[in-house]
Amino acid sequence: MMKRMMMVAFCAGLACSCFAQQREVRKILFLGNSITLHGPSKKVDWSGNWGMAASAQEKDYVHLVTQALSKKDGRAPETLVKNIATFEREYAAYDASAQLKDAAAFGADLIVLCIGENVPNLATDAAKGQFKDGVVKMLNSVQAGRKPVIVVRSSFWANAAKDGALKQACADVGGIFVDISALGKDEKNFARSERPFKHAGVANHPGDAGMRAIADAIATAVKAQSK
Repeated sequence: MMKRMMMVAFCAGLACSCFAQQREVRKILFLGNSITLHGPSKKVDWSGNWGMAASAQEKDYVHLVTQALSKKDGRAPETLVKNIATFEREYAAYDASAQLKDAAAFGADLIVLCIGENVPNLATDAAKGQFKDGVVKMLNSVQAGRKPVIVVRSSFWANAAKDGALKQACADVGGIFVDISALGKDEKNFARSERPFKHAGVANHPGDAGMRAIADAIATAVKAQSK
């Protein structure tokens, strides 16, 4: 009887160990818009190749989240970062299986979706439903039959209709919804509060403080899920 109890305890411990390994973040797929990644553009006077408008690559939310989820020995997760602003504007017709083949093949343990800012106004219930369905379809496509942890972030420029649809889509795929709507109400989170920009659109993006706040919200949610 004692040997049997020891065996049960050993198996239970092994199961916990395996679960922990499954939850280890080795690969992160970041899907977003210019806040996630934007290459150099003379048109808007932007010279970076990272999340607009962080002052340096290591200060955008992508790199801050990656750093926060690094292992104790300092090894950072492998990342794939994609700007999918086209999806935001064309979600009804977007072919995720064709456009995001590399994202599906990447085999992420964690998918972080940060969109909404470029989505046209969702004025009707039909439009909200169509956007929600498009997000679900896209997320299912990049999962590629796997079961990664999924985080969906609300918009930095809060919008009840868009954020509501994102929250519903997140629930449909069993993800974690991170509400950052309060961040856009605080001027200190905008890049324009930190330094001058020639282009108002760039200035309206989160600055270093805003990027840090976004990263903290995402990393906290992921860490809580793994406990």
